[in-house]
Amino acid sequence: MDRDSINALCAALPGAEVSAPFGPGHDIWKVGGKIFAALGAQGRGVSVKCADVETAEMLRETGQFEKAPYFHRSWVLVPFESVSPEEAEHRVRVSYDLIRAKLPRKVQAALDAP
Repeated sequence: MDRDSINALCAALPGAEVSAPFGPGHDIWKVGGKIFAALGAQGRGVSVKCADVETAEMLRETGQFEKAPYFHRSWVLVPFESVSPEEAEHRVRVSYDLIRAKLPRKVQAALDAP
């Protein structure tokens, strides 16, 4: 997995939008105005949300994931070099689903509208 692959995956998710609020080289993916994935300028990996702090800690304990810089403890950094493409894709989709599920129902419904 690399930056381009993650960006392509995020772009394919319903209602996903990219912006660079932290400057050039930072790809911040949002759904309904809420961040679900962040790629920093250094390009080491993608930061994603986990279900809770305990899940994030468990993932970090495996040694494959890291603490996501600048994010809450319920977020992890998925390094490109230490995680399989399937696992990276899974983590992005879980993050998207978690963020989307917390959006108001009207906003969620609008995401699926053609």
